[in-house]
Amino acid sequence: MSVSLVTGGAGFMGSHVADHLLWLGHKVIVLDDLSGGFADNVPEGATFVKGSILDEKLVDRLFEENSFSYVYHLAAYAAEGLSHFIKRFNYRNNLIGSVNLINAAVNHQVKCFVFTSSIAVYGAAQSPMTEETIPVPEDSYGIAKLAVEQELNISREMFGLDYIIFRPHNVYGERQNIGDRYRNVVGIFMNQLLQGEAMTIFGDGTQMRAFTHIKDIAPIIAASVDYSSARNQIFNVGADVPYTVNDLAKVVADAMGKQGRALHLDPRKEVKIAFSDHSKAEAVFGKREKTSLKIGISAMAEWVRKHGARESTVFENIEITKNMPPSWAGVTLARA
Repeated sequence: MSVSLVTGGAGFMGSHVADHLLWLGHKVIVLDDLSGGFADNVPEGATFVKGSILDEKLVDRLFEENSFSYVYHLAAYAAEGLSHFIKRFNYRNNLIGSVNLINAAVNHQVKCFVFTSSIAVYGAAQSPMTEETIPVPEDSYGIAKLAVEQELNISREMFGLDYIIFRPHNVYGERQNIGDRYRNVVGIFMNQLLQGEAMTIFGDGTQMRAFTHIKDIAPIIAASVDYSSARNQIFNVGADVPYTVNDLAKVVADAMGKQGRALHLDPRKEVKIAFSDHSKAEAVFGKREKTSLKIGISAMAEWVRKHGARESTVFENIEITKNMPPSWAGVTLARA
């Protein structure tokens, strides 16, 4: 039986990947510090360890005790816009924590390291972005993700550690933390509607993204280690059809059964149009039917109504406040 470590397995994407790994017959160990996830997201049958990927002693001990065949690294704080203002936090959690896992994977002969990167590595490149597009990230989050990709590449060359890198984008669905005010626009809209608030949109709302339902990517990520042609490759995964944020707001309001209104805020620095090409992933993993935006949003809305609103917490310890969007005011400034 394959033993797999899933970091961030109490979070949104990680818990779904853990689900599919259990279905595939893996023994699953989940490592999560619950900073953005919830213990009840961990699927039944997985072993949950509360802890951080920044705790290198804990990481090393887990690898020594479990002889992992595979590592699925999904732990991250994926707030692209906020990452400009929390650089130390971003690089510690999204880069240094990843390096701790890579070190342990090399030292303990892991067969393959599966990493969820992000479309953020591409920056403002012309869409649809392909894996051959030269990455030029425009935020600290994308820089950290690209650095981990590069670390995996040199770890393969230097130590023989096989890897598979996925670049998902704008993923939404059941178990998403809708109380996070800085990321995941679908969850933000739904949480605002549940509380009778306007849906806040930065700028004019004509930004375009392809919104991806979790069930369209989690099974591929989980099963990827069984595809020899996927080893040491990078894959875009996600939805194909882009929508404006204004269009998304209408679909979300309809699914929630609310008379939603939009409140347009000052624009923030972000990529205007971003979606990717998925022909490489389809060539390796097969072409699969994808969830339409209406069906996917409806499924998430049903789950959200059942679980209710979440308090939208303010991020503590902001490192830079200059040029922060006013709607993110009220933060606590970090001290070195």
